[in-house]
Amino acid sequence: MRWRAGRIAAVAVTAACVLSIVSCSSDDTSSSGGSAAEESGTKATGEPIKVGLFNPSKGPATQGGVTTGTNAALDYINNQIGGIGGRPIEVVDCGIDQTAPESTISCANQFVQAGVVAAIDGYDTESAAAMPILSSANIPMVGQIPFNTATGAQADGRVYFGPPPAAFLVGFMQSLKAANKNSLTLANADLPQAHQVFDGLLVPLGQQLGIAVDAVYYPPTGPNFTALASTLAEGNPAAAGLMTSPNDNTCTNLAQSLKSVKYQGTVFLAACTEFIDTMGSQAVGAQSYSPVWQPPAVDSAPEPAKTNLQTAQKYIDNQGGTAGFYAYGTFATLVDFAVTLTDAGVSDFTGPNVLTALKAVTDYQSFLGPKLNCGKATTPNCTTEMLLFEVTGDKKTEPVSGGFITPNPQVLSLIPGAA
Repeated sequence: MRWRAGRIAAVAVTAACVLSIVSCSSDDTSSSGGSAAEESGTKATGEPIKVGLFNPSKGPATQGGVTTGTNAALDYINNQIGGIGGRPIEVVDCGIDQTAPESTISCANQFVQAGVVAAIDGYDTESAAAMPILSSANIPMVGQIPFNTATGAQADGRVYFGPPPAAFLVGFMQSLKAANKNSLTLANADLPQAHQVFDGLLVPLGQQLGIAVDAVYYPPTGPNFTALASTLAEGNPAAAGLMTSPNDNTCTNLAQSLKSVKYQGTVFLAACTEFIDTMGSQAVGAQSYSPVWQPPAVDSAPEPAKTNLQTAQKYIDNQGGTAGFYAYGTFATLVDFAVTLTDAGVSDFTGPNVLTALKAVTDYQSFLGPKLNCGKATTPNCTTEMLLFEVTGDKKTEPVSGGFITPNPQVLSLIPGAA
């Protein structure tokens, strides 16, 4: 099946009209597909469709934006765009500790008992622990990015709307190479998954792209940011920072420490966004990645992403919780989940039927990201495209390449599940 690029724009524009006092015309029906998801102010009714959520809300590596994004998305989906085919989504929210795989296993069993039709991966670094349980129950895993490399290495029983983790590594290093920067030192928490990413992905990808890569590890609890910044700055690498981060606070503290030790290279801060607000003009020149458009770059976003981003921001702001990368990524994941299933005309909501519909998505303009093509035999990801943002002014970012970066497919093919 094929999706019209203007479809999501129509949803967001009509929602914006309802939420504001601006007068909007209803004459333009050129992008209408006739589904309930296009009717602004349509409240979902009937029996809820249960979806599980692996929510990293416990332990030392919490991501509060997942909760904010989920609640905001449910408000938008269930009260504005008619849910999924007219029925509301009900999220079975299960808190996980990303340092304890047993918590992910416990949540997977809870989802089986609750009879969910899909499980949303809230950026769980231990998601692989859930896959045997979900697979045996025919419950698909759905997310934005598989933070666990084992989960991302296979395509069966899972769909991810964003790119694989390797795409961010390759895209960032391609950008460095284009700027004639040939050295990179990145830090990450001293956890097994981090060693897998750095030792198994980062070093060989750097070799393929001609970039000297070094890794620095810090204790996951209570890192000394000044000492870490000094270690990163040793040898004056062309770029230094974080490829992944347990939270935005880690990014902000490290960025401030890199400034304090007079590091002059490119500061790279994973998927963080709060440092942009906190540091203001001092953040200029720093870079971060994302699978979707983020508010600091709204002026650079094309339609329909610009209108959709403004809509997402309204609903996320209404929650009053943690915003940032994880909030917008989760919001976009749930909206794309609802819209694609509505357009597919799914009426019998079972795990296999949901998975079949998502795997059939073709040329679909996602809510805040690129066009998606799912269902490849070699990867669970619907795209490899990623955004690399650079802070260009006080609380403002722009995409480094002007838009989405397509990582080198030959390099990605070296990583299981990445291409």
